[in-house]
Amino acid sequence: MNNHFMLKRILIDCERMRHPHTGLYHYCLQLGNSILKKAGGDKEKIAFYLPTSAEHAFGENANYVSQHFIHKLFFPDTKSVDIWHCTYQGSRYYPFGKKVSVVLTVHDLNFLYDGNRSEKRISKYLSRLQLKIDRADHVVAISYYVLEDLKKYLELGDKPTSVIYNGCNIEDTGIINAPEKPVEQPFLFTIGTIVGKKNFHVLPALLVGNDLKLVIAGIESSQEYKKTIIREAQKLNVLDRLIFTGPVSENDKKWYLSNCTAFVFPSIAEGFGLPVIEAMYYGKPVVLSRCTSLPEIGGDCAYYFDNFEPEHMRNVLNASLEDYNKTKPRERIRERARFFSWDRAASEYLDLYRSLANSV
Repeated sequence: MNNHFMLKRILIDCERMRHPHTGLYHYCLQLGNSILKKAGGDKEKIAFYLPTSAEHAFGENANYVSQHFIHKLFFPDTKSVDIWHCTYQGSRYYPFGKKVSVVLTVHDLNFLYDGNRSEKRISKYLSRLQLKIDRADHVVAISYYVLEDLKKYLELGDKPTSVIYNGCNIEDTGIINAPEKPVEQPFLFTIGTIVGKKNFHVLPALLVGNDLKLVIAGIESSQEYKKTIIREAQKLNVLDRLIFTGPVSENDKKWYLSNCTAFVFPSIAEGFGLPVIEAMYYGKPVVLSRCTSLPEIGGDCAYYFDNFEPEHMRNVLNASLEDYNKTKPRERIRERARFFSWDRAASEYLDLYRSLANSV
């Protein structure tokens, strides 16, 4: 093995772990833990760039570099680092002008689709991301959909790119306890930050003509949008069957996923869709929008809304549940979820780090 392979340090930027109960928090946590398990011992020294609020997230024995807001002005020393992995395209901490190989992971270009940003702001975001892409040695997208978006809206030139899928966040550990306020079945479940791009306001229509409840879990980021969902439920006279839980623990999330009648996810801006895989892990029927990356992730193991007209959505839900109960595809759905593995993602990232180290 040649000397170039003897890495000093791979530093993984997990700055977004300052926001618990988010997809990016779990992305960093799961990927980081899997990379630690697979890394080549004394050949590869993995360190994590973390805010103090998430210190020791990877255990007492892992290596850490503390993130500080002053690093926006005075970037930390990278002399002992071979590879800097920026795990989120919007990170404010990026080694411009430093002698270090850079891997940039892009999760989505959702700012293009949420309808709330001016052309000027979109242009600014794209310019900022273009600078990061220009500086990166390798760009990773979390789905082919995201990679196509990058090719469409940014200049990749001959920049090396890869698609590395996320893994499934669910771990089979211990008994799943009922939440403090369990929901009586039957209920539909969805989870995600309460913002417009999740499109949750179309879901109360699914409660018309049945006795289903709708449980929406996630950080209530936009109170204005939450009111929109409530107004839709009031209009349809189903408000008494709409439940907001706020952010939930891993245990409670598993309970809702394993006990729901179906998982519904009408998002219109999604780079991957981790909750979809989590629901599929439990073999549940998942009914998704056809927007963005979701058909790529759900494949032929999911059901799809072709539009968001209330009657169409109800027909799709009823037909999906009928098909699910008739064909009993639970194991096939679970198999699809197992395809998306953090072990596989960690191996692919380590191969990428090694190839960059070898090319130095």
